[in-house]
Amino acid sequence: MVSHPTSGQDMRAAVVVERGGPEGRVVQSHPRPTTGPRDVLIRVRACSLNHLDVFVRKGVAGTHLPLPHISGGDIAGEVAEIGAEVSGLEIGQRVLVDPLIDGKALGEDMQGGLAEYAAVPAENCIPLPDDVAFEQAAALPIAYGTARRQLITRGGLQAGETVAILGAAGGLGTGAVMIAKAVGATVIACAGSPDKLKRLAELGADIIIDSSADDWGAQIWKVTGKQGVDLMVDNTGAATWQQSIRATKPGGRVVTCGATSGYEVTQYQPYVWVRELDIRGSNGWRREDLVALLDMVQDGRLKPVIDRVLPLDEIREAERLIEERLVFGKVVITP
Repeated sequence: MVSHPTSGQDMRAAVVVERGGPEGRVVQSHPRPTTGPRDVLIRVRACSLNHLDVFVRKGVAGTHLPLPHISGGDIAGEVAEIGAEVSGLEIGQRVLVDPLIDGKALGEDMQGGLAEYAAVPAENCIPLPDDVAFEQAAALPIAYGTARRQLITRGGLQAGETVAILGAAGGLGTGAVMIAKAVGATVIACAGSPDKLKRLAELGADIIIDSSADDWGAQIWKVTGKQGVDLMVDNTGAATWQQSIRATKPGGRVVTCGATSGYEVTQYQPYVWVRELDIRGSNGWRREDLVALLDMVQDGRLKPVIDRVLPLDEIREAERLIEERLVFGKVVITP
C-alpha cells in the first residue's frame, strides 16, 4: 500500500523551465502538488509521452502557462492521497487518469504527470485492473483514445472496409492499426522507413506503403484496384493532404485529428465533389473510449505497442527519440 504523503513536500519532476530546445527541460526538485477536497494525489508509476510534450516544451502548445511547468497527460499510478469530499477511491488503488479535465488537457493546460506525483480530480480516475500493467495503461489515453474515436466514432470504420493510416509507426498510428484490425478492416499502413514498415507488417497491417516515396498516394490507389480506400486517416496535414484526397474512393471519408506538417492544406476541389467525399474532424477522446480500450487490453484483443520504458532522468533522450521519429509505438517514463 502506498504511504499517505503530506501535500506540499518536494518531489522529483521533469520541468519545463524555458521554452525552446531540449535544454529547457530539466529534472529537478519541485513542490509536490496540493489536493483540493474533490481531488486525489496520484503516485505516478508510468507516464507515456506524446508529441504534445515536445510542443509544450517548444512553446507551440501551452504558451499561456507560466513556467516552470510539468507536462505529461498519460498517467497511470496509485492513489496516494484523497480529498475530504472524495468517495469510491482508496489509498493504494491502481488507477488510469483520463487527461481531459473540464475541457482542458492535463499536462498542456495544467500541471501534468512527468513527476513522482500528480494531483487530479477524483472523477477522472478510472479503476485499473490488476492484470493491466501501469506501462500498458499509460500508453492508452491520448494516443489510443484518440485513435479509437477517430476510427470508430468519427470515421465510422466497419468490418470489411479498407483504411489507410498515415504515420502508422507512432503511438497514435500503431494504436489505429491494431484497433482497425480488431474491427475487421483491411489495413494499409504507411510509414517512412523499411524497419518501421516491417514492424507494421508484423503488427498485422495487411499492406505496407513507404510514405517517404513521392507516389505513395498513387500506390494506395493501385493496391486497392484503382478503387481507393473507404477511410483515409491523415494527421500529417500540409505535406500529405492532396494525395490523401486522391487516394479515397467515391463516397469515402477522410478523417483528421491533427496536422504535424502544417495547418494550411492544398485541396483539389473536384475530387471532393465529384467523388462526394466526407471530410471529418476528430478531436481527442471520450471516457467511454478509455474504458473500452482497457477492456480490450484486459481480454487480450489489444496489446499497446511500447517502444521503450525510460526513467525520469532520461526525459531529454525520450523527447529526442520522439522528435526525430526514431520510435515505433509509445515511449513510457517511470518517475
